[in-house]
Amino acid sequence: MNYGGKNNHLMSDINVTPFVDVMLVLLIIFMVTTPMMVQGVNVSLPETTSEPLSSTKELLVITIDSNNKVYINDYQVTIDFLQEKLIKIFKGRSDREVYLRADKEIPYGMVVRVMSEIKGAGVERLGMVTEPVIYKNKRKELKS
Repeated sequence: MNYGGKNNHLMSDINVTPFVDVMLVLLIIFMVTTPMMVQGVNVSLPETTSEPLSSTKELLVITIDSNNKVYINDYQVTIDFLQEKLIKIFKGRSDREVYLRADKEIPYGMVVRVMSEIKGAGVERLGMVTEPVIYKNKRKELKS
């Protein structure tokens, strides 16, 4: 094959247009499906009248749902491996601060057991997450 007139050189240019088209289609697919993949843990929090905390850093939240399932942020773990997971998480962190969210219907003993596992992992500060009474009343009004 002779290309380019009298020169005997082969042309070795790659046509990137199909590659760019495929990448744009994949980008659009991921942009559309990513928001659908966000899931949370549904917990009915106890009510309190305290002020909300403001924080700019990423928080580590341990959640206990109404079925006694334990989550680190949104990832489910068994209570037997909770302490081990927290030790691994805190290995690279300087601050050892955890917030505990627990459904108001679960037994107190379950909350104490989880708190014990958290403290056993070397957590220095353990905060309890509650839902303000005012916020809950506003949420009820929005549903009606």
